[in-house]
Amino acid sequence: MLLLLLSLFVLLIIGVPIAYALGLSALSYFLIEQPALIGILPQRLFAGINNYALISLPLFILMGFVMNTGGITTRLLNLSLFFVGRFKGGLGLVNVVASMIFGGISGSSASDTASIGSVLIPEMKKRGYPASFAAGITVASSTMGMVIPPSVPMVIYAIVAQESVGQLFLGGLIPGVMIGFFQLFIVYYISKKNNYPTQPIAFTFENAMAQVKGAGLVVIMPILIVGSVVFGIATPTESAGLGVLYGLILGLFLTGVSTLKTLPHSMKVAILTSAKIMMIIAFSQLYIWVLALERVPDMLAAYVVSLDLGPTALMLVIAVIILIAGTFIDVSPAILLLTPVLLPAATAVGVSGVHFGVVLVSGLAVGACTPPVGNCLNVCAAIARMGIGSIFVGAAPFLLANVMVMFLLCLFPELVLWVPSLFF
Repeated sequence: MLLLLLSLFVLLIIGVPIAYALGLSALSYFLIEQPALIGILPQRLFAGINNYALISLPLFILMGFVMNTGGITTRLLNLSLFFVGRFKGGLGLVNVVASMIFGGISGSSASDTASIGSVLIPEMKKRGYPASFAAGITVASSTMGMVIPPSVPMVIYAIVAQESVGQLFLGGLIPGVMIGFFQLFIVYYISKKNNYPTQPIAFTFENAMAQVKGAGLVVIMPILIVGSVVFGIATPTESAGLGVLYGLILGLFLTGVSTLKTLPHSMKVAILTSAKIMMIIAFSQLYIWVLALERVPDMLAAYVVSLDLGPTALMLVIAVIILIAGTFIDVSPAILLLTPVLLPAATAVGVSGVHFGVVLVSGLAVGACTPPVGNCLNVCAAIARMGIGSIFVGAAPFLLANVMVMFLLCLFPELVLWVPSLFF
């Protein structure tokens, strides 16, 4: 086990991509400890990705790209501006509200950062907002894309933990909305303190109807996707496919943007993104198999039980581990690595797999915005043309909302489990 962990750490330090670091680390273990099992490795790699539920991943990713290229982002920003633009720091508030809505459509924080950031960051700079504030709130608010359903990381966790995708989607609903409201409060407080500008828009019935007409069909999209899974109308894969079709229809008939022209490029990007995730899943399953051979999850679960920690105390400890791990490991590989190790320990003391999954994804969302690995941080740096250090300083106050919600979930599991209990 020392060889397994040290080799992985060294490979990551020298910059080997996470997928190949996992594979080489596992291979070194078999070469030294279990050379007779070398022939089984290709079978284990294939078994790691031979899962029907994985078909939904490229479709959810494609859905986000289709919605982005179909002019949907502008409609959502206009809707958000109508409701919160008149308050202090109006564009900052718009950033958060738009992320709450778009996160429920794209299912991806990186997609949220790219689509909303490319529009709002330049506009906020032009209107006198500090660059670090504009970029920071864009990055921090995008974390809701991982928590508010539908969520690509939730699907990955459901596959690894063999949990219900529908229950996980519903479990992330209240935590995602809580993060959004806490971030809105922080934006308003900072904006009022620094006298940031407002965006005065007449709050009239005519304007309200125009906004509903422009974005009403977009806003109901998350309800249709999640509802079809929860009520058994469609599987996660089918709902993702319906989401892609719905996005194409909206682009053609609502926004007037021909998404069919950009569909080949969107499909190419979705395929490449999915291939990266699939490589990580394949090699991580090999690494997880080594952990299972060495009985690491069983030993850790037995050790946790011997400590006589209650569910709340253990989840608080796990939350700290997740926050630290998320700083150094990207979201998908972190889910694949931490779940088989920590979930048995959590379930041993009575923690629900759905509760654990939502806490895990919520914590790793913070890691997506912290250097050096943070995916959303790097996406925003490319858009804003700023250093990741400056962006992180701007995002730090808003990420406090994420951390606060994460620890509240550990203390009050009902925040996660109440909505799923109504439907399952």
